[in-house]
Amino acid sequence: MTHGIRIRIAAFLVLSAVGIVYIAANYLGFVDRVLGRGITVHATLPTSGGLYEGSEVTYRGVKIGKVSKMEATRDGVTLTLGLEDGTKLPLDSPMYVHNLSAVGEQYLDFEPPDDKGPYAENGSTIAGSAESLPVDESDLLIELNQFVSSVDKANLQVVVRELGDLFENTGRPLQQLLDNGQRFVHEAAAHTAETIRLLDTGRTVLATQQGQGENIRSFAKDLRGITDALAGSDKDLRTTLQLTPGAVTEVDQLLKDLEPTLPVLLGNAISINQVVVSHLAGVEQLLVTYPRTISAGFTGTPGDGYGHVNLQFDNSVQPCTKGYKPPSTWRPASDLTDSPIYPAQCASGPPYVMRGPTHSPGSAYNSSSGRVYRGTYDPASGLVQGAVDRHGNPVRLGDQGNLSIMGSDAWKWLLVGPVAK
Repeated sequence: MTHGIRIRIAAFLVLSAVGIVYIAANYLGFVDRVLGRGITVHATLPTSGGLYEGSEVTYRGVKIGKVSKMEATRDGVTLTLGLEDGTKLPLDSPMYVHNLSAVGEQYLDFEPPDDKGPYAENGSTIAGSAESLPVDESDLLIELNQFVSSVDKANLQVVVRELGDLFENTGRPLQQLLDNGQRFVHEAAAHTAETIRLLDTGRTVLATQQGQGENIRSFAKDLRGITDALAGSDKDLRTTLQLTPGAVTEVDQLLKDLEPTLPVLLGNAISINQVVVSHLAGVEQLLVTYPRTISAGFTGTPGDGYGHVNLQFDNSVQPCTKGYKPPSTWRPASDLTDSPIYPAQCASGPPYVMRGPTHSPGSAYNSSSGRVYRGTYDPASGLVQGAVDRHGNPVRLGDQGNLSIMGSDAWKWLLVGPVAK
């Protein structure tokens, strides 16, 4: 071995020894103590929580030092923390003991609410509490054992068996549900603005539903009453549903059989209804006067006690035809198409029977004929509004009472009674 090789080996050994000593001294904190680097902070805990000398100290998960010393006290444990030089640790930082790995290695983590001061300095003490400690494994196992023991085994077997029946042969639907859920989440994330708008709108809808809570509960209560009634009439409903198809078939066949004539009948009914509506006041007056006249008729006729009505038609004066379409231009009843309105009205004048609302009598006394024409009848007062007698007095329609007391002259009251004061 040459002299140069011996020098190189000696230099390597010296440098290796220096490096090992430096690394060991740095790991043990001797270098920081000698050089005066780092910050020494104290922390108090009720128990060690599994910490040991050399455990890491982190700031929100970032390593800032380690536990250099532990001392047991009357109130718990005092930790001496060697922090890196320049560390700004707020004094109001809560601390927690966490597990670093699955085998149970613990570390001390500071989780301040913000990064504002004042900050810890050499000799500062930060106090911890029972909330800073993790759950003890023995307590966890004891409570877990008590929980498991509290479950009834027979009922647990039933639950497990029912869960097995529930999820039997549902692998593919569950997979589709999860896949569609993931697709839904991706779509919602791709349309964030629309999703936020939907959530805001949904919040408004839910607030409205909350405001209408009483109405919704009332509606649900009434709906429950309806469903209970339907449930009670289940037999009748089933009978109705069973017979309905046959009845519908019969009605459909009836409508098909009446197809040539039913539209004509309905068309004529519409025409009659229009006539009745245009003379509604007169129909109302007839319905008011006719029952009173008939009720008095049985007591106002002598002999058999029954009223006899004699209806005569005067055909000496022909009806007015001028102003109307001639019969040759009339449309057949089978023509159901719309046609323009023809302004029909009597254009002949007296003595023809003039028809139409323009020639209807008014609501006042006609001195030429000596008649009191129709008016609006007020059942409360008995007055015929707008009708007066020949002396200008209002006409009152009253109850004629029992006319049999008038003897043979009772029938005359049928004529003058309705228009008498």
